[in-house]
Amino acid sequence: MKKLGVIITDGVGYRNFILSDFISEAHKNFDEVVILSFLPKSVYKDIDCKVIELESVTEKFFNWFFRKAKEVAHLQLHKKGNFGIQDNLKTNYSKSNSSHGYATRMIFKFTHFFHSENTIQLFNRLQQLSFKNNSITKNYKSLLESEKFDLLFFTHQRPPFIAPLVYQAEKQNIKTATFIFSWDNLASKGRMAANFNYFLVWSDLMKSELLQFYSSVKSDNVAVVGTPQFESYVLDRYKTDVTSFVKKFDLDSNKKTICFSCGDISTSRNDELYITTIADAILNNQIKDVSLLIRTSPAEDPIRFQNFVAKYPFVKWNYPKWELSRENHQEQWSQRIPTVEDVQDLRAVLEFSDININMLSTMSLDFMQFNKPVINTVFGNSTNRLYDDQRFLNYAHIQKVVKSGATKVVLNENELITAINSYLNDSNLDCTNRKQLLQLQVSKPLLGTGKRIAETLLKWS
Repeated sequence: MKKLGVIITDGVGYRNFILSDFISEAHKNFDEVVILSFLPKSVYKDIDCKVIELESVTEKFFNWFFRKAKEVAHLQLHKKGNFGIQDNLKTNYSKSNSSHGYATRMIFKFTHFFHSENTIQLFNRLQQLSFKNNSITKNYKSLLESEKFDLLFFTHQRPPFIAPLVYQAEKQNIKTATFIFSWDNLASKGRMAANFNYFLVWSDLMKSELLQFYSSVKSDNVAVVGTPQFESYVLDRYKTDVTSFVKKFDLDSNKKTICFSCGDISTSRNDELYITTIADAILNNQIKDVSLLIRTSPAEDPIRFQNFVAKYPFVKWNYPKWELSRENHQEQWSQRIPTVEDVQDLRAVLEFSDININMLSTMSLDFMQFNKPVINTVFGNSTNRLYDDQRFLNYAHIQKVVKSGATKVVLNENELITAINSYLNDSNLDCTNRKQLLQLQVSKPLLGTGKRIAETLLKWS
């Protein structure tokens, strides 16, 4: 008898592993599948398995201190020759006069000299010890003793609130596996929340990055499986037709559709400028015979764009239908849950739009799944008083996009308008480069991703 525990941490994990084929494939491979959820139990409708809602441990000072020390030491260890990690290290520094600010500066001074893998592992052990007496951590102990899992599968490797659960799994010798959440997590982000026994990755590239940044990980414990993030694009239940797409978003079927996909305000602060540039170019006939559809980020309330609705009445909007499942959570964005309708909407937007424009987002890869041309807007730099989004061009995962020639990276208004018109004239431009970049970033076919993941987890259980 094999029993799998699937840990869902947020709305994106819900979309990737609940709304894909993964759960049904897990049922075919395991005798029992249990969902352990940091989302409310009520969001799991029509799910044919047991769901246990987990309460998350709220970090106290020493929990935070050792986690921060672990993350900063990891960044210090790998900063040489890696601009993304250097940039993240700078972001982590604090000038605050609070206790956390003083502690952060002390951590930076210490880890400047001491940041070996052994030091990182020491901080990891101290972090675990810091929450071992927490009442919620003790509840995890009882839960794992009761359920007797063969394998715990963490669908995201970074949220700090999963660390106590991993700690209890280690104490009970329960195997753990995790999925590397996003294409940028290894090459520019901080340390994982905990140590795991096994790792699922998108691509051969991601496997090489994992082995580079985590020297204690063995190659045999890493499996390339692709990503369920895109699996819904090949599942018939999410497919719609072009007529429904045009009607839903009130588009003109005689015009081509440009989709601008927004990021969240933390990293995509120039989106308002990019929308203004495109909309004004349409009004001035610099871009002709197109509809402009804007999809806002599901991670935030689209209120920052409300003035644009009145200013540009011809612009159409796609507000992602992600429902907030819980108020007053420490990471509120994580509690937004995608609806089936939104998965269908997103697939339609990807399939039937003619061009995508975004600020170096993973949405570039989403549109490329349907061989759609992509333009990446980065107008801001260190001298022009805009938010400096051009610095992201130096991140390792973005440099691969730039060098691939799969997208047109534009630095100003004229370049953006020129790029749009060139793709409107010939959508096959850069087609080969797009296919090559997809193969680099997602090394397995979309169809069968859930099956591939479930079979790999069974092998490890």
